[in-house]
Amino acid sequence: MRNLKSIVGLTLVAAFVVLAAFAPALAPYDPLRSSVNMVDSPSFSHWFGTDELGRDILSRVIYGARTSLIIGFGAATCAMLIGVPIGMMAGYLRGGFDLVAVPLIDLFIALPGLVLALIITVMVGPSLMNLVLVLGFVMWPTIARLVRGQTLAVRETLYIEAARAVGGTPGWIIRRHVWPNIMRVVAAQFAISVSAAIFTSASLSFLGLGIPPPTPDWGGLVRVGFDFLSLNPLMSLGPGAAVTFTVMGFYLAGSSVE
Repeated sequence: MRNLKSIVGLTLVAAFVVLAAFAPALAPYDPLRSSVNMVDSPSFSHWFGTDELGRDILSRVIYGARTSLIIGFGAATCAMLIGVPIGMMAGYLRGGFDLVAVPLIDLFIALPGLVLALIITVMVGPSLMNLVLVLGFVMWPTIARLVRGQTLAVRETLYIEAARAVGGTPGWIIRRHVWPNIMRVVAAQFAISVSAAIFTSASLSFLGLGIPPPTPDWGGLVRVGFDFLSLNPLMSLGPGAAVTFTVMGFYLAGSSVE
């Protein structure tokens, strides 16, 4: 079952990475080029139809993969850069650092992530870089708590005790013994964080707080498509399916590694 999850997840991830990397070659049209054929139904020339400005929806979905993956990988990386060091130091050093870090982590986790991201985005304004930073800030506490728990478990092992006994410094022990033993879990959480960032960014875009137009963005495409659902359901279903399968792919890949 784990192998099946891994195969399905990695296949979906690879497919969307290819879409993002080779978007200019795969997209049949310029995603920003408008035409007089507005809100056209699916046809041989426009497989998903056209939007309210006559732009090819399939091309915008393909280019939207770039936007979503940049946000997903960028936000997950930011969250890791904050959460992993804090989690390892809290779990290994304990003491005063842990007493400060744990309530702070719990406070952030208690706040609904989407609501917190929405509030911060309203304050700083929607843009690609702001979304990456906001989502990274929202996700780091979950990573920090996971890493702290893993570090606590590793900290009590005999080889860590032996390393301390021979005079190993905390920094050396963390780099040499703690990190290699929690790296697999961190890698799994990274993939899951990418899926969470993509889903949350799509949700913010659906609410009108995502990437500003005319940049292709899956959540924004779904929102616009709702206004023309009766004329062309694929205006929403196409980008909606892209969000679903991308999130599913990263989640399955991460959970299979874990």
